[in-house]
Amino acid sequence: MLQSSLNLPEREAKPRNNGLTMVMDKGLSDRELENMVSVSGQYVDLVKFGFGTAMVSSNIEKKIATLKQNGIKPYLGGTLFEAFIARNKFDEFRKLLDTLKLELAEVSDGTLEMQHDKKCEYIAKLSQQVTVISEVGSKQADVFIPNDDWVKMMKSELEAGSWKVIAEAREGGNVGIYNPDHSANSELIEQIMCNISIDDVLWEAPIKNQQAMFVNLLGANVNLGNIAPNEVIALESLRVGLRGDTFFKFL
Repeated sequence: MLQSSLNLPEREAKPRNNGLTMVMDKGLSDRELENMVSVSGQYVDLVKFGFGTAMVSSNIEKKIATLKQNGIKPYLGGTLFEAFIARNKFDEFRKLLDTLKLELAEVSDGTLEMQHDKKCEYIAKLSQQVTVISEVGSKQADVFIPNDDWVKMMKSELEAGSWKVIAEAREGGNVGIYNPDHSANSELIEQIMCNISIDDVLWEAPIKNQQAMFVNLLGANVNLGNIAPNEVIALESLRVGLRGDTFFKFL
């Protein structure tokens, strides 16, 4: 490949356990999804059908098939999981995963108040059926979660059966691990890094400056999520030092 002449940092090969890129699909058409896969599919590991869009998308089964055929794992947004739980329909959610032939599920409590023990119970049950990825942090800007509690919840969810824990930021990158002005909540991020294996965390980072911060901090193979479909190539360039923001990281 062209990259070899520059001695760029080595990226994990797919299927990989770290260096993951999770793309947020908020309603792509079949053609848009196919174009994304054609251009950048080799760099995409996961595609999340954001919030509850899967329930109002007429082409969801076709999109799932396209992604799976190209070695990309699709899954339903955590808000949809919460919508089922709010209606006491956990078993129906499990049936939906089977119907759609999904191998990955997200468990979150970013909108719905949920006892953490109960959340871990859902994780444990679902992990017997599919791979589980769980999200920690509230989507509400006025909900404060102490840093120690973030760490405790992440540890508990991994112990319950989560493959990865997602550090919440929403698609706007202005809550959770970030401040309202999109700057990093540095104390929280540092505390997570000191207590949770980096390979086990997927950091939501929808904005370029946030992505660059994590690449500079943790290297090319950091797990990043909520990436826009048309930003995958730009992110991969950041990962290997081919943009000014990370240029000197790998020289």
